[in-house]
Amino acid sequence: MKSNPAIQAAIDLTAGAAGGTACVLTGQPFDTMKVKMQTFPDLYRGLTDCCLKTYSQVGFRGFYKGTSPALIANIAENSVLFMCYGFCQQVVRKVAGLDKQAKLSDLQNAAAGSFASAFAALVLCPTELVKCRLQTMYEMETSGKIAKSQNTVWSVIKSILRKDGPLGFYHGLSSTLLREVPGYFFFFGGYELSRSFFASGRSKDELGPVPLMLSGGVGGICLWLAVYPVDCIKSRIQVLSMSGKQAGFMRTFINVVKNEGITALYSGLKPTMIRAFPANGALFLAYEYSRKLMMNQLEAY
Repeated sequence: MKSNPAIQAAIDLTAGAAGGTACVLTGQPFDTMKVKMQTFPDLYRGLTDCCLKTYSQVGFRGFYKGTSPALIANIAENSVLFMCYGFCQQVVRKVAGLDKQAKLSDLQNAAAGSFASAFAALVLCPTELVKCRLQTMYEMETSGKIAKSQNTVWSVIKSILRKDGPLGFYHGLSSTLLREVPGYFFFFGGYELSRSFFASGRSKDELGPVPLMLSGGVGGICLWLAVYPVDCIKSRIQVLSMSGKQAGFMRTFINVVKNEGITALYSGLKPTMIRAFPANGALFLAYEYSRKLMMNQLEAY
């Protein structure tokens, strides 16, 4: 059965939302450690030190600070990402002169994912800003950069609106785009190449859950290795703008390298690499299986 483009888009959007939810629930504690270590590298000697200090300062709930906006961010990002991914695959087919139902190469899928990520960045930036600020609220307060305040999603939103208006939610948009567009080329490229490796002649649609999760993990590793320094700068811009410091990407980059050295751009890389396999594996597993389920229901109908 040939599906309607609107129905196909709705299926991709819903499957992307399922994937985003699975990704956050699996990887949130590691994401919290990553953001803390990126923004305050001088406070933590490593991942273990960051974990122990977070637990002693704010308890187990400290690992899940920013989960609500993280869920909203990932559901919004992955819904838009995978919906636009389907559209961008059609654009790539048109540019390449292929039939609408033709299978794309791994490189062509990577290009489609890269294009789709630009649209996803527009919904991701505001929610990720709130998430990063909540995750580092304790450090910002204890370092005296901001006054003590209510530690809630709504208080952060009100603070942004009061200080900078609606456009304040887009602090770090340029660095988010700089991370997303090349990053998702490697993300989808790594995922599709890995699926091709596991399929070895069979259809990639026949792969079981373990190869899918491993392929998702490979995609996540490829993304973060390619763009991690950009993500580090993005986190700095989004968190430190809370104290009124407004700095662009290049200025922040130069300040970090000059004052802290090039290694500061890789602070928090370890929890990110650990998180990549379970979080991105869960993302693609939830996406592929929920999409397959909905497509089967549609064909049966």
